[in-house]
Amino acid sequence: MSDEDAPDSEQTQDLEERADEIREEFASIEAEFGPIRDDLDPIRDEIEPVHDTLAAAETEDDLDDVEAELEPVRSDLEDVREAFDAVREEFDEIELPEPETDEDDEEEEASDGEDDDAPDGPIAELEAEQEALEEKLDDLEGEIEDLEDEVDDIQSDVDDQRGPYATDVIDEVESAKGDLESTRWTEEGEEELREAVEETLEDSNAVLGTSVSISADEPLLDALVDALERLEAEIEAAELDPDEDAEDIASLLEITDVLQSGVDDATAWDDLQVREQLRREGFYDVLDHVKDFPPEWHALKVHEKRGNADMILLALESLGSDFMEEHCLESLERMGPEEATEPMLQRANRRDTTAMSILGKIGNDDEDVVETLLEYVDSNPQLQRPAMRALGEVGSEEAVQPIANQLVAEEAAVRSSAARALGLIGDTRAIEPLAERIDEDDEDTVRASAVWALTQIGTERALEVAADAAGDRAYLVQAEAEKADFEPAA
Repeated sequence: MSDEDAPDSEQTQDLEERADEIREEFASIEAEFGPIRDDLDPIRDEIEPVHDTLAAAETEDDLDDVEAELEPVRSDLEDVREAFDAVREEFDEIELPEPETDEDDEEEEASDGEDDDAPDGPIAELEAEQEALEEKLDDLEGEIEDLEDEVDDIQSDVDDQRGPYATDVIDEVESAKGDLESTRWTEEGEEELREAVEETLEDSNAVLGTSVSISADEPLLDALVDALERLEAEIEAAELDPDEDAEDIASLLEITDVLQSGVDDATAWDDLQVREQLRREGFYDVLDHVKDFPPEWHALKVHEKRGNADMILLALESLGSDFMEEHCLESLERMGPEEATEPMLQRANRRDTTAMSILGKIGNDDEDVVETLLEYVDSNPQLQRPAMRALGEVGSEEAVQPIANQLVAEEAAVRSSAARALGLIGDTRAIEPLAERIDEDDEDTVRASAVWALTQIGTERALEVAADAAGDRAYLVQAEAEKADFEPAA
């Protein structure tokens, strides 16, 4: 052996010695699987009767018994989990060695065209053994997780069967009372609240056998709050049992649910403020009868027909309901007014896909618009697709390469959207990437979108590639290719 070969031999020997040490560690870890798995069988035996106890449970005491039986199962399972986690940590701390290769060796191997596999042999074997052991670890953890899920399901069923409780009723009253106190009400709203509270007291008194009423000696809102507080005290004093008084508790919960609905429906001052603002801005002037219901929606439709984008934007900003927001955005999407650019930019920055679509309809290739939409091109599919569509409609040449990169995305829907966006932009740089999709993509919809995009680009080369797809196996692609059989655009 030459002096040059001696270091390589020593390195190989050291590597093999370390490999033997790691195998011993692997064997030690695997030896711990048996005791852990042995501990799981008794837990499975313990958990079976808990299911039976739960199935027979009818009262709170019965549910307490279920939890009492479940507790030792949970404790034993936690011990098993702790033991397993220690083994997993021990496994994760094992680091496989890497062969040492100096620069001279790498240059020599590159020039010779040879690859010395000797140092990699033990490492490759260790990697395979490590992967196999990790699979066994995962299988064992899966068994533990199955039991943990089973325990959690039992606990969830217990929680679902418990109650309802008198405290739940008190919480509902407290919630309605809090809304009543924290809101500024109109005169009309105060009367609506009086009716809601009177109905609540009447129905609750019938259940509890009490006589709570609204005082006439103080301001109305104060009297309503005081009456609800006295109702809470009566509910607490009744000491309703969740088993024996279950029907009464259920009735009271229905009553308090109606109370909350009444509070929610009462007219708050803020409601009128919005309408007054809209009225001053002339939003309702397009209506013959302001009392048409709901007036905002009717006015919105008229403003859309008349192209009054400023009024639609005012309604979008002022009205807080999801219903009106949805219809305002739909109107803007149909109209695509340029004055909506800035507010839609703000929404698009908050990941609003409808706003992205509206920006596309507007078609403004402003730098801020393009930059905002480009942020989502390499995001998740729910954001990628509307962003690319909008960039296509805007016609941003800056977006060609980022969108072309998505032609090889994992999801077919994203690839298809990217192709169509490139077609909308119409840049000839997209021809070859689109041609590659026609040749290589397995999804019919993607190939069809690529052909469609090429026909939109419309140059001689683009139409030639599109027409060649007429022999594609999918009718969807053939149909698009047939549309390319005409003279290219000038």
